[in-house]
Amino acid sequence: MTNLIDKIYDIVWSDALIYLCLLSGIYFSFRFRLPQLTQFREMLRLLFKGRSSDKGISSFQAFALAISGRVGTGNIAGVATAIAMGGPGAVFWMWVIAFLGSSSAIIEATLGQMYKEVKNGQYRGGPAFYILKGLGSKAFAVTFAVVTIISTGFLLPGVQSNSISAAVNASFNVSAEWTGILLVLLLATIIVGGVKRISKVAEIVVPFMAGAYILMAVVIMGLNFTQIPDVIALIVRSGLNMEAAFAGIIGMAISWGVKRGIYSNEAGQGTAPHAAAAAEVSHPIKQGLVQGFSVYVDTLFVCTATAFMILFTGQYNTIDPAGGFIVENLPNVEIGPRYTQFAVAHHFPAIGDSFVALALFFFAFTTIMAYYYIAETNVSFIMGKSSSVWLVWILRLMILVSVYVGCIATAESAWKMGDIGVGVMAWLNMIAIILLHKKVLRLYRDYNRQRKDGKDPSFTNKEHNFAHMEVWDKDNVK
Repeated sequence: MTNLIDKIYDIVWSDALIYLCLLSGIYFSFRFRLPQLTQFREMLRLLFKGRSSDKGISSFQAFALAISGRVGTGNIAGVATAIAMGGPGAVFWMWVIAFLGSSSAIIEATLGQMYKEVKNGQYRGGPAFYILKGLGSKAFAVTFAVVTIISTGFLLPGVQSNSISAAVNASFNVSAEWTGILLVLLLATIIVGGVKRISKVAEIVVPFMAGAYILMAVVIMGLNFTQIPDVIALIVRSGLNMEAAFAGIIGMAISWGVKRGIYSNEAGQGTAPHAAAAAEVSHPIKQGLVQGFSVYVDTLFVCTATAFMILFTGQYNTIDPAGGFIVENLPNVEIGPRYTQFAVAHHFPAIGDSFVALALFFFAFTTIMAYYYIAETNVSFIMGKSSSVWLVWILRLMILVSVYVGCIATAESAWKMGDIGVGVMAWLNMIAIILLHKKVLRLYRDYNRQRKDGKDPSFTNKEHNFAHMEVWDKDNVK
């Protein structure tokens, strides 16, 4: 079984996927005239605009729901893994894929809005919906939905709970079994409330925890401000193969930087469009831009904060693929959240371990909540106009089992399975948004034209006559 998983992993995460993500990000960036830069102020303006409705959540709630999916164990354990496998240069490639991936995030989130529908009184949408309605391929759409249910309902939650378990055990000496039971009970009380309850919890927890974590990083950066230029230089030189110590692993830096960048910020992976589709907005591009900004929050803020704390303090190892270590500052320490815990504890011995453990708990727990919502949305898609309470309960049971199993599993097996889920979703979704991006470009030009005329952009499909966009066929009242 281990050999089979390794073979599937190698196929899914071959160089082809790395190049697909990088090259498509470059293409989208220039095709849309660098929206990551030109629309930055608009992203911030839109973040707090708009209100929720009976059918949809507000832009900020959708942003918080998407961030709860993006900001998770990848921001703490994932960054540490990238540095361990690819050296400091991996952080540079995480920055690159975040910048380029922001354009992919804008496109996929806009598509989620364009092809959303109302089911059981709430907006539902995501890649399966825009694949079916935009490309007209039911087989492709159902394939994505099934893959997503398996990935977000079974494979990915275990990665999050595994990192929680490891950090809590190291800091508070709580067994994996008890951590698993606690997570299952907490998650069960939230997911039965549906998207409204999930978004409400995310709206409160995510800004608080992300703010506290970034504040801690800022304090540590302040204590090491003289090292900031050197650390940035080390990251850039290593990422561009100009640092002698890490010159032999530039391929690993690119591979692990892109891989962990995609895992963390989820740009192009196809998860965020589910949250984007749930928002009540007057123009699909509005939520696309908000989701583009969420990539920055995840990687350029939170991941960078983690990387700086680790590199400032030197609390990391970097593995030499040929055997041994290029850097070994933490003998006998397993790759993962322990690097970050040691880094914070270096400056704050009394609270460092426990602070990172709590941050990881909240980050990873809200990510699991988002995974459940995504999985449920795809169950709803497969069911079509009919509904099945028992299928939803099977999904809930599956994700709760996955969370518990992840707590007691080995870190290597949990991450391998999670990476396979992320990779397959990314393959399918990137192909879809490449085929559909021209439709988004039309809306993007329409949005900019209305802004140029001094209007608050709104969209009605009567003017464009796209097929299968029923929600937008009537005049938008928002």
